[in-house]
Amino acid sequence: MTAPEKSRNYWLSAGREVLRRPRAAVSLAVILFYLAVALWGFTGWKTPDWETENFEMAYRPPSRAHPFGTDIYGRDVLAKTVYGTRVAVSVALTASVLALVIGLVLGLLAGYFGGWIDDLITWLFSTLQSIPYILLILAFAFVLQDRTFTLFGAEFRIRGINAVSLALGLTGWVGLCRLIRGEAIKHREREYVLAARALGSSPGRLIVRQILPNVVHLAVITFSLGFVSYIHAEVILSFLGLGVKHVPSWGVMIDDAKLELFRGVWWQLAAATAAIFFISLTLHIFGDAVRDGLDPRLRGERR
Repeated sequence: MTAPEKSRNYWLSAGREVLRRPRAAVSLAVILFYLAVALWGFTGWKTPDWETENFEMAYRPPSRAHPFGTDIYGRDVLAKTVYGTRVAVSVALTASVLALVIGLVLGLLAGYFGGWIDDLITWLFSTLQSIPYILLILAFAFVLQDRTFTLFGAEFRIRGINAVSLALGLTGWVGLCRLIRGEAIKHREREYVLAARALGSSPGRLIVRQILPNVVHLAVITFSLGFVSYIHAEVILSFLGLGVKHVPSWGVMIDDAKLELFRGVWWQLAAATAAIFFISLTLHIFGDAVRDGLDPRLRGERR
């Protein structure tokens, strides 16, 4: 059996192992539902209207016309929750991909080359790790918010959702980098890497063709488990006023609801917290299943 066939069979076997678990299959269905709701706003199809204000409908409790009730301006809370799903998923996805790329590249470079490259990258992630994570995110979000940068003669303005995504992605790669670095150090001395090096393979080819396929499963696991952390971070930043502005977000909804509770208006807080709870729970369950499915030592231990 060739190496590509072995790799393909490995991923197929891991996928079957994950979907064989009922809780993982249900969690995947819920996650896909959230993704579909998030993509709804990008397709151009008609989406629930959260902008129209009707003060005569202010603070209406859940009903058939408004399943999640209305807010102080008479806006539909269900529509705001749907838009908040789009914000949370898009921020978490962008930040996860950015952190994945940075952590994977720096970890492979540090682990394979060693020397001063390893020292520099180790110093960089050690410095970032020494700062409390929430303070680091807040600092990056504050610095990046409403900034204009010039790159290759073109001006780019970072604001709102882009600032949050960049802040999370630029601070969330440390754990993956350390993990990939340790694995790359082990693999660079394995027989198959030494043999490829003896045959004249360049360092770049060795990293991409030999080491990367053997550590990519760790990146997939980290991606799936870290996605929910970025959702929570986006909610915290929006709640503190450093996230998205002038559009609904779960964090903004919770911030708006903290004064509504004195009036007995609970439905906006309930809608936001329920949305966060279900995506967090399903992502944790599915992330654990992915980890177990990709690690042969853990297969069959938990169902």
